Amino acid sequence: MQKYDRSSCWICAVFLTLAARLIAQTDASDVLTVTDANWTLILQGEWMIKFYAPWCPACQHLQTDWESLGRQSESLGISVGRVDVTQQPGLSGRFLVTTLPTIFHAKDGNFRKYVSSRTIEDIQAYVEQKKWAMVEPVPGWKSPPSLLMSGMANLFRVSVCIRQIHTYLTNTLGIPCWGSYVIFAIITLFMGLMLGLMLVLIADCIWPSRPKHREDKTVVILKEEVSEEEVEDILMEEKGTFDLDNESKRVSGDESTEEEGAMSDGAAAAESSVRKRKPQAQNTTEGR
Repeated sequence: MQKYDRSSCWICAVFLTLAARLIAQTDASDVLTVTDANWTLILQGEWMIKFYAPWCPACQHLQTDWESLGRQSESLGISVGRVDVTQQPGLSGRFLVTTLPTIFHAKDGNFRKYVSSRTIEDIQAYVEQKKWAMVEPVPGWKSPPSLLMSGMANLFRVSVCIRQIHTYLTNTLGIPCWGSYVIFAIITLFMGLMLGLMLVLIADCIWPSRPKHREDKTVVILKEEVSEEEVEDILMEEKGTFDLDNESKRVSGDESTEEEGAMSDGAAAAESSVRKRKPQAQNTTEGR
């Protein structure tokens, strides 16, 4: 009888354990697990999203209340989600999560950070009384769907990959930490050189450089091709044009001097005539 009682007790304990796990799974099914693949679902409707980590004590303390909030999601008219930052580093970078746990309220693509008490009653009042309307939403440039936050998400993914590679090099391959740092430094320098070379090639393709002193080179080539006789002919022609210019200047100078002389002779004649007329006028006045 004692063996039968013990076996029945073990059966009841196992049954209760399975029932509790089943209830926990059904409760947890009301909370949607948000990942990089389905995070765009939170851009529509009203959501309460929790960012957590399994090793975080505060996150573990909030887990029961969050599951109860998930069971009440239909009555509240919202959807409840959760994000494991250890599994989804891209989302933690997209939302700039720096503390755990972090709660966000989303309404038709507008995100607000929840900073009130984390009890189930306060969270329910936040949704039912629409206290979120008194909180300023995240600005557009800092919003998760923005281009800047998409780049931040990729940066967080790259950082996690680098950490995993460092762990593999140090723990699995047995390379010391300084050796891993040297490897990363060499890779960084090589990538920087390749990126600089690509930028230079792109710049040359878009803005090609213009050749300088092309006219001077052509003049030098022409001078080299000209023979000595042609050079003498050119010099004689230049001398002839110079002599013609001098003669034209002399002729123009002579003409100008002749004109000036004629003008001076005319002026002298006019003065003499005026002098002759003056004494004649004086004589006529005396005769009278």
